[in-house]
Amino acid sequence: MTSNIQNVGLLTLRAGVGGVLLAHGVQKLFGWLGGAGLTGTAAAFEQMGFRPGRQSAVAAGLGEAGGGALIVLGLFTPAAGAAAAGTMIPAAAVHAPSGFFATGGGYEYPALLGLSAAVLALTGPGDWSLDARLGHGLNPPWMVAGTLLASAAASALVLQRRRKARTAQNPAPAAPAGGNGPAPDGATMPSPETTQ
Repeated sequence: MTSNIQNVGLLTLRAGVGGVLLAHGVQKLFGWLGGAGLTGTAAAFEQMGFRPGRQSAVAAGLGEAGGGALIVLGLFTPAAGAAAAGTMIPAAAVHAPSGFFATGGGYEYPALLGLSAAVLALTGPGDWSLDARLGHGLNPPWMVAGTLLASAAASALVLQRRRKARTAQNPAPAAPAGGNGPAPDGATMPSPETTQ
């Protein structure tokens, strides 16, 4: 049995994390709250190497909006938290070349959202949730490990496909015989950071 203060904390965390995820998801799916909508998000995803862009945008939008809404409600909490956490892994990877801090475009923000969602999947929603009202029949203990592992595997697959798409789009120019330095056409060889 969870204490009242713990239930307040879990409800507040669920409302905050789930609400932010939900807001980002509806931006992607519907263009609400100043978002680009599905068409704009799909085009951006294509440019970032997530192909096909429309399917990737739908998956990300559903992971955020659906996962966020379920987290707020405390319903299917392990699956919802895992889906949201898995959606944040590729988002963090996109920002990783810019470092950690969000002020410099880094991955701090998606990493924090993903970690918070994963923690909620692990801890459960607390007593003030629909899962608790339903006797936790929709969030059995096996679901925590199963959904987190499945989400991590899906994210790894998405990142592998992105890496292949980006490599095919921007093949590395052949290095001159002397190693580093200018490319044969006189252009400077790109650094590893610019080709990832």
